[in-house]
Amino acid sequence: MNSKTNLLLIVLTFLGVFIASCGADGDASASRSTPATTETTDPKPQSDAPADPMQDKGVGPVKDLTLPAEIDQAMAAEGEKIYKEKCTACHKPTKKYIGPAPKGIFERRHPAWVMNMILNPEGMVKENEQAKKLLMEFNGTPMANQGLTEEQARKVLEYFRTL
Repeated sequence: MNSKTNLLLIVLTFLGVFIASCGADGDASASRSTPATTETTDPKPQSDAPADPMQDKGVGPVKDLTLPAEIDQAMAAEGEKIYKEKCTACHKPTKKYIGPAPKGIFERRHPAWVMNMILNPEGMVKENEQAKKLLMEFNGTPMANQGLTEEQARKVLEYFRTL
């Protein structure tokens, strides 16, 4: 394998790690009825991260994110394309693989945490306790940074809601 392939495998593995962290099935995101918003600021360590994974927003550019009740099907379709291109080497939608499955992720993690894991996997593993636990669960294989924009990551997130 070349270094590009190795990097891709690492990124995808780490994405999977955060997605399947608790092993729950299903997706509770449809019950959330607040508008989608992202707020970006400089990433900083989250030393006082909440013990509850659903309150932990992670470390990175996304400080908060709420999902609307309705799934944006067009956005989800674009997210599925991105997921298939960037993530399927390490992630399967509904089962554990090299990394965790994204199905049911919003029953286990805050949407901002998921976005930060996609956008800032290195910082998350370095500074976020939940990400560190996932790294250990998946044998120390970190997720590689795929260099997605916030807009692309949000589309992938919308795709996850359809699983």
